[in-house]
Amino acid sequence: MSHRPTSAAPHLRRLFELLAAGAPAEELGAVAAEARRAGVDARDLAEVEAATEAALRVRNTLRQHRRRETELTALFDTAGDLAALRDLDAVLRSIVRRARMLLGTDTAYLTLADEEAGDTYMRVTDGSVSELFQNLRLQLGEGLGGLVAQTARPYASPDYRTDGRFLHTGSIDAGVLDEGLVAILGVPLLLGSGSGGQVIGALFAADRTPRTFAPEEVALLCSLADHAAIAIDTARTMADARLALAELAEANAVIREHSAAMQRAAESHDRLTDLVLRGGDVSDVAAAVAGLLKGEVAVHDGSGWPLTATGEHGGGFTDGTERPAGAEVTAGAEGAAGAEKAAALVAAAESSRATAHAVFRDGRWVCAVLAGQELLGCLVLYGRPELDDPDRRLFERSSVVTSLLLLLRRSVAETENRVRGDLITDLLTAPERDPAGLVARGRRLGIDLDRPHFLLVARTGDAARERLADAAVQYLFGCGGVSAVHEGAAVLLLPCDGTDPGEAARAAAAQLGRLAGVPVTVAGAGPAAGPRAIADAHAEGTRCLRAMHVLGRDGGGACAAELGFVGVLLGDDHDVDGFVAATLGPLLEYDAQRGTQLVRTLRAYFGCGGSLTRAKEELHVHVNTVVQRLDRIHALLGPGWNTPEQTLELQLALRLHLLSGG
Repeated sequence: MSHRPTSAAPHLRRLFELLAAGAPAEELGAVAAEARRAGVDARDLAEVEAATEAALRVRNTLRQHRRRETELTALFDTAGDLAALRDLDAVLRSIVRRARMLLGTDTAYLTLADEEAGDTYMRVTDGSVSELFQNLRLQLGEGLGGLVAQTARPYASPDYRTDGRFLHTGSIDAGVLDEGLVAILGVPLLLGSGSGGQVIGALFAADRTPRTFAPEEVALLCSLADHAAIAIDTARTMADARLALAELAEANAVIREHSAAMQRAAESHDRLTDLVLRGGDVSDVAAAVAGLLKGEVAVHDGSGWPLTATGEHGGGFTDGTERPAGAEVTAGAEGAAGAEKAAALVAAAESSRATAHAVFRDGRWVCAVLAGQELLGCLVLYGRPELDDPDRRLFERSSVVTSLLLLLRRSVAETENRVRGDLITDLLTAPERDPAGLVARGRRLGIDLDRPHFLLVARTGDAARERLADAAVQYLFGCGGVSAVHEGAAVLLLPCDGTDPGEAARAAAAQLGRLAGVPVTVAGAGPAAGPRAIADAHAEGTRCLRAMHVLGRDGGGACAAELGFVGVLLGDDHDVDGFVAATLGPLLEYDAQRGTQLVRTLRAYFGCGGSLTRAKEELHVHVNTVVQRLDRIHALLGPGWNTPEQTLELQLALRLHLLSGG
């Protein structure tokens, strides 16, 4: 007795519970071992192991963020003395103003290093009146300020303009001259101490008259510079803290989203699995996926025609085009539109197969339904132009469940078809042995042989004969028909759908050719009801198939009535009147309506070997009259009326018309 595999869902939930409780890594790692001991199958076990690795990574990420938060809290506590640091510019302006006031200078200013440009620039000034000076930039080593930034040491000059210790440049001297500065004291803004300290800028005090700065003034300015450096560093740290908090919030949001997605995926997996185990059909899967994704879902076969759908797409395509039972295309514009939409869906499904993901085409999501590399069909989602990654993965996983159901459905159909195929073989080989028994067997198998049926005989090359048999099973899937291989050809019996056997044969030839991958020739016969009539229809279809090959019509579909006089000879009913009407109909109707003699003129023309002179003598009319009548015949029958093949059919129809008293 087989045991049902244990679900992986409890172990996945256990991972989330441990992760939420902050459990150690050892407890998280033990979940996979518990799942293995519990008998989870290999595929689900791999999912549990992958989820365990992801949980360990999430745990490490959370630990790193908690440690970062602890560090940031300590930084905030340390910055308590700078509680007024709401606005860095305001603090720097306060420091520069305090330096000017305490040192009693005409002006004070602060420069900061520009790491990208490799120089320093004016950040704050107090007492400055020169715009040129306020926009100065100093390269490292240039002027007094550049030397301070380069050496990380304070410098003072009682008269900068005449001090030869500094590298004077035109731009700096012009700015100093424009501001009228003479005595300048500059000290570095240092982060860190000793040789490892980093210079982030400089603080200056300057007079417009010569002045020697005392050591205590230098010390005072250095103290203010330290406060400025602390304020700048604190501001940068707070900026980093805000960024870290934003990253932490983003990480938490990702974790919450991932947790929700995992929970939803587990619920979706359970729901779809339950559908399969309860024997649900493709329509049940479509309804379930539509509910999960809040959209409308359709399932199409490998040819793009709908199998089932939800909402307004339940009747086929959105324009109302439906696939006829047992046929690929209906006649007219609606059928052509449906075929075009089916082809577009197949193209989208091929793109999905190539990328191994769902694709968005023409306002809908399409995901290929595969069995290995075989395209069984496609899953189509409407009403969700934006599909996030979790929903997209759910949609793609739904195609796997759909492929499983389609494979099961096809296997059942193939098994049923083999049983029904035995009935078809007996029906064609010995229809008179036990007609009542054949009808009873058919009813037990869901086939009412007393209903009118079309019988199609399909043939292709020997190399593709097996593919043709499989294609016939797929083609009849869902339409109530049955197929069998008999005497090297595929025989298809399908209920009449209001068309004629010729249309049914052409539709089957087109679709079977696509499914088998080779040209397929199909002959149609019927409608036929009852064992004897069905066997006779098979005989007529077989004769028609041979005639199509002789006439060079391989790869197409037709019935005996569409083969002209050949069909009259091959058909069981020998419909002479139908052949005459189909061949001479336009001329007979024209003569009846206008009292003309086009049929008689054509008979005389052929009887005289195509001689206009002899024909006009037999008809007792002028030769121009004969020419005019032949022009009218040309207009009614078309330009090919006097080709050898058409001439033969016209002469035979004229003879039969004459024999019937016409």
